[in-house]
Amino acid sequence: MTTIRLNGQAAGVNNIYCIGRNYVDHIAELKNETPTEPVVFMKPNNSMLAHGGTIRLPHYSQSVHYECEMVLFIGQDSDGLDSRDLSGIVAGYGVGLDLTARDVQSRLKEKGLPWTKAKGFRGAACVSDFVDAAALPQAQDCVFTLTVNGELRQKGQTSHMIYPIAAILRELAESYGLKAGDVVFTGTPAGVGELHAGDKLELDLAGVVRAHFDVA
Repeated sequence: MTTIRLNGQAAGVNNIYCIGRNYVDHIAELKNETPTEPVVFMKPNNSMLAHGGTIRLPHYSQSVHYECEMVLFIGQDSDGLDSRDLSGIVAGYGVGLDLTARDVQSRLKEKGLPWTKAKGFRGAACVSDFVDAAALPQAQDCVFTLTVNGELRQKGQTSHMIYPIAAILRELAESYGLKAGDVVFTGTPAGVGELHAGDKLELDLAGVVRAHFDVA
């Protein structure tokens, strides 16, 4: 079973949801249209790579991009059909990388085909350990960063999300049903770029969660 670590304890992973195009500056840099509802896609569980792991770039891509994001770990089931505030179903917060084989994604998008090969390869869902939700009381107003080889590449502010955490949870719960163990990537800000062999990546969320990954 695929697992993450929450407060130092292993917890099983159910589904991996990702939100695309959730920051205006990232939409602009990729020249995409602003969505009228959350853009949701999924990654297979086999794509998950834990903090400290080694990223191995897929042989079929020549342009794998990093995308740093806040990541949620869901602790309670919800079908979204009641009126309660769903923020309480988040058990933990982490920081991660939604890796994208950009050249492959572009070819698939041109043909109107799914993005799975571009988004779901082994190690394409990198995640830190997670801290209890109570450790990040201002989750909708915090900073997360990515440095590559000591150089700051991405700096995001969660208050800049087009669809905030509450809206993401509502959309996922109502459309698909959220389950304990689901992992949710919430979108990336501007600054995405290519990874190369030998790169060393450092991620930080609000100074309370950190992770590192090396590229083989």
